[in-house]
Amino acid sequence: MFLLDSCVCIDFLRGNLKKGYDLMRKSDPRLFKIPSVVQAELLLGAAKSNNPDTNRFFVEQFLLPFDILPFDSRCAREYASIRSYLEKEGKKIGPNDLMIASIARAHNAVLVTHNMREFKRVPGIELEDWAEVVF
Repeated sequence: MFLLDSCVCIDFLRGNLKKGYDLMRKSDPRLFKIPSVVQAELLLGAAKSNNPDTNRFFVEQFLLPFDILPFDSRCAREYASIRSYLEKEGKKIGPNDLMIASIARAHNAVLVTHNMREFKRVPGIELEDWAEVVF
């Protein structure tokens, strides 16, 4: 299973990830999911834009084919584990990224992101950056 981070979704919305799109077309669509936190970030971006109604429509249309994975109690346990580890190590990541990482780890999913620097601090999640992958 692949979870798409907000930066990757934004690239798709802008038409900037042809390689990732080609991979998704050739694969089982059920393999690709969106964390609920990413859904919230995308909707926030639309709400803050110059054209909130139009951009919300595009975001909602983009999200339609994907299952949205919620931040549930299993994710909350992962959140506590990850945050505790990061604090002991003197490392930090943003609160939304921490929740996204928790969802990825709870579902044993590959997180597709361009934000490798932030997410590499989190043990136990597999990362891919489709902007750098050659298919």
